[in-house]
Amino acid sequence: MGAHPHFHFAPLAHNHRALSHVCLYDHHHDALHRRPFPPLPVLRSYVCRQAVRLQAAFEEPTLSSASHAGPRDDLHRFNTAPARDAEAALLTCCGNRRWAQRLAAHRPYPDLDALFAAADEASYDLSHADLTEALAAESSPGHLHSAPPAARTALRAAHAAYESSFGHAFVISLDGYAPEERLDQVLSGIRTRLSHDPDHERAVSADELRRVVRSRIAALIAGPRESSEKVHTVSNNSACPDSPSVAV
Repeated sequence: MGAHPHFHFAPLAHNHRALSHVCLYDHHHDALHRRPFPPLPVLRSYVCRQAVRLQAAFEEPTLSSASHAGPRDDLHRFNTAPARDAEAALLTCCGNRRWAQRLAAHRPYPDLDALFAAADEASYDLSHADLTEALAAESSPGHLHSAPPAARTALRAAHAAYESSFGHAFVISLDGYAPEERLDQVLSGIRTRLSHDPDHERAVSADELRRVVRSRIAALIAGPRESSEKVHTVSNNSACPDSPSVAV
């Protein structure tokens, strides 16, 4: 008995009516042959798969897509983005390239908690040089219009004193604080941490940066609709000047 013929379905036209017109080809012959159609469930399954592929081909979702259907879809978009795009997006969360490459390489993540855990682990594993690079990418926020003039002056002076002492921007996560409490938290935080020795402050900054990075990742996955409400930090990432930060 000869080998079983190999069949494939002819490409489907890009309209719904054409989905019902499917032909079978016999690869062992040049001509088109009439063959019995496969069972209806098999045919239906194939047509559904082809419809999904056509839809995906036309949509071509990216990390920068303006339309967001929900956190699970956003995480899927992140998981399936090209490595270069994923790394670029992650660099807006933490300015260390090795950190971004590591997280991008370990995709896909089954849920946001898994991504958070991987980000924390990568943050804990930052070498001295990696942390220096990440902290150097942070900058003090330039938008202070919500604070009174005297408070803005005090805040600028406090940031300058901190950066002069430690060589990088002051980093603190303000998640959990009401808007009216954040300015006081920043000023008191800078005053307290100015008394730290460099090694102690470096460890504190690393922990605050880890928390800030989690918030930025949440905003990255959630998309623009939640970023302004969810992320409260006091430093900007210079890789992405428009990354969410609280204006103090």
